[in-house]
Amino acid sequence: MKVSFVSEQTGSGGLNEYIKHHLGHNTSEVFGQSFHVDTWAVSLVLGLVFLLWFGLAARKATAGVPTKGQAFVEMILEFIDGQVKDTFHGDRRSVTPLALTIFMWVVFMNTMDLIPLDLPGTLISATAGAEVAHHTYFRMVPTADLNTTFALSVSVFFILIGHALSAKGAMGFGKELLTAPFHAHGPMKFALVPVNLVMNIIEWLVKPVSLAMRLFGNMYGGELVFMLIAGLLGSWITFVPGVLANTAWAIFHILIILLQAFIFMILTVVYIAGARESH
Repeated sequence: MKVSFVSEQTGSGGLNEYIKHHLGHNTSEVFGQSFHVDTWAVSLVLGLVFLLWFGLAARKATAGVPTKGQAFVEMILEFIDGQVKDTFHGDRRSVTPLALTIFMWVVFMNTMDLIPLDLPGTLISATAGAEVAHHTYFRMVPTADLNTTFALSVSVFFILIGHALSAKGAMGFGKELLTAPFHAHGPMKFALVPVNLVMNIIEWLVKPVSLAMRLFGNMYGGELVFMLIAGLLGSWITFVPGVLANTAWAIFHILIILLQAFIFMILTVVYIAGARESH
């Protein structure tokens, strides 16, 4: 269960200040732009945890009776590979590892939403004092940051371009952009070139935007609900209903965490399959 309290660090602003504080990022200026240090740090640590976990599992894997840890990792691998096999009918040697990485990394980042909102502030208060904690921002959910979801989706976008070029070649890919989806012959063939190009550009750009916005919207909304429920925990009158609401939402949110990671992963595979096919 995720427990959060409208703590003393919010001062007299109540729930509004509490939410505003927890929506703030620990930022640093890089090349004149705001860089979210907390998002980067949590994402990096979780990515390394995933690599360490699966790397050690692969090194310790045996052909005999697997341990519980090895069996769990193998179950995840078989599940992901099965999903890729059902969706992508080409060479899966590079697609399955990509799908596995996306799914596990997004699950790890989404799961940070189940960590108590006040945990960073509590740890900072215990080490540096409450005044420092009040002025320190640290968001634990990287996927509730639009920068993270767009970074993931833009990476997927360039991977799609790579698959399209690999399958069709530069000339074939360029020709498809100009001649599909509306095919014609004669003078109309050249008249439809601008229309086809605009339609294809929109189609390609919609993919990363939809991937990013879907994941961000669900995780940001879930995080905001936890913050609103925290308002109930600030009073003894509403404390019990708040705990019940918090528990119910946390249990339901586990489904959202897994589902959003699965959707991001499976759509990536679907888009790769589409990028390699000809119109």
